[in-house]
Amino acid sequence: MGRLNDGKWEDVWYDTKSSGGRFERSTTKFHSWITADGSAGPSGEGGFPAESGRYHLYVSYACPWAHRTLIFRELKGLHEHIGVSVVHPEMLSDGWEFRTDFDGATGDRLYGLPFMRDIYTKADPQISGRVTVPVLWDKVRKTIVSNESAEIIRMFNSAFDGLTGNRDDYWPEDLRDGIEEVNARIYDTVNNGVYKSGFATTQAAYEEAVHPLFESLDWLENRLADNRYLMGERITEADWRLFTTLIRFDAVYHGHFKCNRRKLIEYPNLWGYTRELYQWPRVAGTVHLDHISHHYHYSHETVNPHRIVPVGPDLDLDAPHGRDRLKAAA
Repeated sequence: MGRLNDGKWEDVWYDTKSSGGRFERSTTKFHSWITADGSAGPSGEGGFPAESGRYHLYVSYACPWAHRTLIFRELKGLHEHIGVSVVHPEMLSDGWEFRTDFDGATGDRLYGLPFMRDIYTKADPQISGRVTVPVLWDKVRKTIVSNESAEIIRMFNSAFDGLTGNRDDYWPEDLRDGIEEVNARIYDTVNNGVYKSGFATTQAAYEEAVHPLFESLDWLENRLADNRYLMGERITEADWRLFTTLIRFDAVYHGHFKCNRRKLIEYPNLWGYTRELYQWPRVAGTVHLDHISHHYHYSHETVNPHRIVPVGPDLDLDAPHGRDRLKAAA
């Protein structure tokens, strides 16, 4: 994984000794916002107006956080306005790389740089911290607007509406309090919970994470028994934030991260829900299970030292999802 320290690269894994074996996620560094007129957003500085062709998205197809931004780029019709560069799925001693010897890895389409860390030091030559994706880059100011996925998807949700005419709203004002509450539990116990389970280095830290994970999956299974989506009849950002973890669950988290009390396919409501979201227009094209499986199993030497990439599971994501019954019942 590695990190930058005053602009210099260090190949160091997460320190779990000082945290009792617990994985603790690093915070993101860049928190400015694209807005319709370039005014300042909720954090960071202003000066990033919504303009076609100005911004570029750096992602990994394997990363669930980056996957959120790719989904919103499609949902909001931004694929013609915001370009994308995709890193190689292997994240080894140099961190994310722009190699192109894996189907779908594009290289750095803006500058031809070899490593994702070079984008960070281009924005700030003295930066310290983890080099993560996604990164939303401003080609005019030659800097990072944001590397926080939760904020990027909210920018995509509304900032470009005047340009695209797409006013689909996945963060509707009347549901925001409920969305925030659901997001908080899902982030802590599910989105990040699989990582806290998989990267734990003590039995106690693992069990501290894995039990709340499955308690939340049981809660979600029950919630989706009578609700088509997490907030009822309307699909929101909460659904898409959950989806990027669910779509990886049986392929990666169940085995590789020891989240194996139950497979996702053993939850009828969650499994049907996952298939419905996968079959949503333009979403399936953002899912790259080859990148997902290869990245996790090949990159995490501390978890899988022989770097053997498994061949399965064989998931039928195109099977009828059966969620229409809830809409009919409503």
